[in-house]
Amino acid sequence: MAETAKPRPGANMRLIDALQYRLPLAGLVSILHRVSGLILFLLLPFIVWMFDASVTSEISYDSFTSAFSSGIGWLPAALVKLLALALLWSYLHHLCAGLRHLWMDATHSVGKAQGRSSAAAAMAISGVLTLLLGAKLFNLY
Repeated sequence: MAETAKPRPGANMRLIDALQYRLPLAGLVSILHRVSGLILFLLLPFIVWMFDASVTSEISYDSFTSAFSSGIGWLPAALVKLLALALLWSYLHHLCAGLRHLWMDATHSVGKAQGRSSAAAAMAISGVLTLLLGAKLFNLY
């Protein structure tokens, strides 16, 4: 008598089902932590250019600051500011979520309620800091 193999869990899940799945907040923070790390990696040439232009000389610093008002070559200033805002969000979220993971590892806090509250704190802190620094970037204060 041959046994029939059971299908793997989730093997019959369609893409439409996966898109309707509601992640818990801790899962969303975990996915955004990975996305922010990818954004930081992809924007690494922009980060290196910003650092190089800001510390080389006074002339290069002036060209660096003018990039946020007049753009860089064919890139308009608004796009440069949006790139900088994406960089700000990804850094701040990656930092907050990373500190959350370090804290959970150090204290062995793996409860559902604690995971949800620390995920909410990481999202709130990174969101508020991004809004504040983004407002400064766009000269709102």
